[in-house]
Amino acid sequence: MPTDARRHAYDGGPSPSAGLPAFRLGQGPPLVVLPGLGARHAVPHGLDRAAEERPLRGLAQAREVWWVGRRPGLPPGTTMADIAADYAVALAGFGGPVDVLGFSTGGSAALQLAADHPAVVRRQVLVSAGCRLGPEGRAGQRAVLARLEAGDRRGAGAEMMRLLDVRPVARQLEGWLGWLVGPLMFHGATADLAATILAEDAYDLTARLPGIAVPTLVVGGDEDAPYGAGVFRETAGGLPRGALRLYAGRGHVGAQYAPGFAEDVLGFLEGG
Repeated sequence: MPTDARRHAYDGGPSPSAGLPAFRLGQGPPLVVLPGLGARHAVPHGLDRAAEERPLRGLAQAREVWWVGRRPGLPPGTTMADIAADYAVALAGFGGPVDVLGFSTGGSAALQLAADHPAVVRRQVLVSAGCRLGPEGRAGQRAVLARLEAGDRRGAGAEMMRLLDVRPVARQLEGWLGWLVGPLMFHGATADLAATILAEDAYDLTARLPGIAVPTLVVGGDEDAPYGAGVFRETAGGLPRGALRLYAGRGHVGAQYAPGFAEDVLGFLEGG
């Protein structure tokens, strides 16, 4: 058993994650977190683990946070509905509806989960995610995939980092940084990344929003590039029990580090 009750590492064996890559931290009622795009569908370690844990620490003060990744070895043609079905099996292991929070692509999977398998979700939070990718997000992810297919990890890193903000100067700096760290960012990248990008490329739940009854909080920055504030508003407004928290001056990743983020999320989840 781990000696630190606030931070548990889970890397295998029986658990509610149903064999999907997972780790947990904190104490309290469970909160399942579905992460954004990653080069590998595996439990993160080292710097990758630290980056995944950072936005979860505030939530872990009140919740047992389960970070649950996607299934490794996704076949070509995988859809977001397929990914959501994997998560539905995992969440059934909790023995009842559970709260879900999805970051970016993980938010797409979360909304698909609520649409297709509502019995396993109590409440959900979509962070920098919505009912579909915006034009810039779809083009950016396609560019990442094209660079990777060409063997250009530096170029893929630059394309990925450019999705983080919309200010021209900031995007130039992020592209340069991405070029530097691209080989590390995509080291050991597997076909799972391509399968997930293509699944989200085809994902669009706009028409199904009125039928998704799970209480949902959409959280995002008003300067988000991949989805955009318009998609956030449309998603929250189209859901029967939707709510919106838009942070001013924040881009795609910056929303999860906005002052009050953890309080906003926990307040919504504890609202009944």
